[in-house]
Parts: sequence; C-alpha cells; structure tokens
Amino acid sequence: MKFLVLIAAFFCFGMSATAQETGPIHLAAAEARPTPPGATSGVVYLIVMNHGTTDDTLSSVATPIADSASMHKTTYDNGIMKMEPVAAIPLKANGAISFQPNGLHIMLTGLKQQLKIGDSFPITLNFAAAGAVTTTVKVERVTGKQEHDMGAMPGMKM
Repeated sequence: MKFLVLIAAFFCFGMSATAQETGPIHLAAAEARPTPPGATSGVVYLIVMNHGTTDDTLSSVATPIADSASMHKTTYDNGIMKMEPVAAIPLKANGAISFQPNGLHIMLTGLKQQLKIGDSFPITLNFAAAGAVTTTVKVERVTGKQEHDMGAMPGMKM
C-alpha cells in the first residue's frame, strides 16, 4: 500500500513540476508558408493561449532563420489592404490570440533560407510576465479556407 501511495505522490509532484516549467502560456498550430527561392520575407501563423490567472502582454518575437521577426495586423481601408506593425498584444487571463491570414501574423524579414514544405524552425515569443516561450514552426502548404483567403488578395500569395 505504501508503494502505491509513493507512486501516486511521485506522479502528482512530477506532473505539477512539468506544468510549472511550461508556465501558463501555450502555443499551438505554429505554421509558416513556403517561400519561393530568393524570397526575403515570410509569414508565421499560430495560436497563443494564456491558461494563467493573470493578464500578460506579448511584446516581441524572434527566430534564428530571419534577420527580424515582428508582429503585424492586416487592416482594410476603403477596400485597400494594409499591413501595420503591432508593438505589443495584450493577452487576457484564460484568453487566446489567433495569428492567421487576413489578421494578426508574424512577419519574417531578411530570411536566411528558403522556407520549404516539411521544414521546421524555432520561434520565440517574449511575454512581459511569462518571459520567453519557444515553439517549433512547421512549413506547410496553404489549404482550405486559408488558400481561398490568400488567393482573394492579388499579389499576396505565398
């Protein structure tokens, strides 16, 4: 009986230590679009979730495969699409932010390599409270609704 209690205690403490190490911020569905040879910019989409009890702020992004990475949002003004940089993005407790086509996205400029389908690379998101959170971005083909959305914007296919 003592053995089962020890195993249960070890399992519970092990799980809580793992949860504390990952923190409240979780990143999911991190994808980049493939780029043509010689392209100097790319885009990353992902979902950012705050499972914590306090608000946080996403203040910057970085990746080793580009000279710079920055947050942008797509806006429309009288039918004209514009991309504007975003300095910081608030993230509510138990909230989420979706970086997706025609909305918030991460722009990579000064790419150091072509982004090819099947490749992957790290990206780090820096938060005011949670600190740096890194995930792996997979380079994937645009599919479904995203393909339609991107195709609807002349000159914006990636």
